[in-house]
Amino acid sequence: MKNHLKRIASPKTWIIDRKQNVFILRPNAGGHPLEQGMALGVVLRDLLNLASTMHEIHGLLQLKEVLVDGKRQKDHRSMVGLFDVIAVPELKSYSRLVLDLKGRLVLAEIPASESNMKISKIVNKSALPGGKIQFNLYDGKNIISTQKAKVGDSLVLGLPKLEVKKVLPLQVGASVFLTKGKYGGSMGTLKEIKGTQATYTSNGQNVETAKEYLFVVGEKKPEMHLSAEKLSEKK
Repeated sequence: MKNHLKRIASPKTWIIDRKQNVFILRPNAGGHPLEQGMALGVVLRDLLNLASTMHEIHGLLQLKEVLVDGKRQKDHRSMVGLFDVIAVPELKSYSRLVLDLKGRLVLAEIPASESNMKISKIVNKSALPGGKIQFNLYDGKNIISTQKAKVGDSLVLGLPKLEVKKVLPLQVGASVFLTKGKYGGSMGTLKEIKGTQATYTSNGQNVETAKEYLFVVGEKKPEMHLSAEKLSEKK
């Protein structure tokens, strides 16, 4: 059962029925750790409720255009990770995988206009000839650019070609999303960075966390929809 794992042993970030059946589909290895990603088939079935069985998911992937970060996917085991965009244009379904306030993977409904954009964090970089820089990103992708940015900054990327549209610096006043830890899934405004620790303000409260958990999502406010609320509930 190398393509499956026991439901009871699956990551706590997965919102699934752990008593239903014994196994659940394991995603192919990807740029995200297992606790921050799920198999596309599970996302389509359990989070989007577009089918009730994996057999139906197979049919959906063959008959309809299902895009992850702007590229068509036909493998139900493909990993969908944190902040990836899932689009089924024919069904007018557009979502982004995020964390809720309990640190669990959920889908944020997004407008179609956001389905060609995503945010990713720079985790490493290296200089290349000709003044170019290779950025290694949070989701495992690598891009080459002439943009000036630091490790810890985030990039707004155009999909599917991964063009750098904007640099979001990791600096005081930035809008940040917590990707791990006790406050994973919360958002706030960065107040201070001291060494490996940081303080951000959320709902009027100062919260301390590890600097590595910070993910910049906007200069002053989020650039994109990152809440699990439905768009209709936000109006």
